[in-house]
Amino acid sequence: MKGFWRGRVAVPDLVSQRLVLRQLKLSDAAEWSALRYANAKWLKPWDPTNPVGPPEVLTYRDMVGLKHAAAREGTGYAWVLTLPQLHSANPPIIGQVSVSGVQWGAARTASIGYWIDQSHAGYGLMPEACALVVDHCFGALGLHRLEINIRPENTASLRVVDKLKFRDEGLRRGYLHIDGQWRDHRTFALNREELAAPMIERIYE
Repeated sequence: MKGFWRGRVAVPDLVSQRLVLRQLKLSDAAEWSALRYANAKWLKPWDPTNPVGPPEVLTYRDMVGLKHAAAREGTGYAWVLTLPQLHSANPPIIGQVSVSGVQWGAARTASIGYWIDQSHAGYGLMPEACALVVDHCFGALGLHRLEINIRPENTASLRVVDKLKFRDEGLRRGYLHIDGQWRDHRTFALNREELAAPMIERIYE
């Protein structure tokens, strides 16, 4: 997929009734970092960790550079969630959705991951954001399968896949290293042909 997006925007804005999803920018450094710091305790049980030692410390600039490079290469895509407000030129960031592990060829599959500010959780914003990403992946990107892997204890995240009506494909033992240990995950998936109408319409039903 190298060069697939030449002349196009690799991470276009995605817009719903309440949200605008856009690419993370270098100028977001202070706001994004403050949001992650404020939600550190809330997100810690679900954050990936390094199984072989302390995580490599990346600067914000390095992180954004890696995400932009992945988008250009077609291996991953990331959006921040923003809440448009009247007369606001810079809507606040409230979370992030990422598409990772993109495989092309015969597979055309990827995984979706996400996090949201605790004060904005529980209002249906993350299902709405994921719906936009699903529609983009099945539409513009032409992927065939999407999966979301969730720790069984993560009830808030389980509500997201329930709203999106992803099918439960069962438990994967010790699937990812999360919060310092290998953790079991449940895999939820959806194939393109299972979606008769845009996902964004499904969540408004």
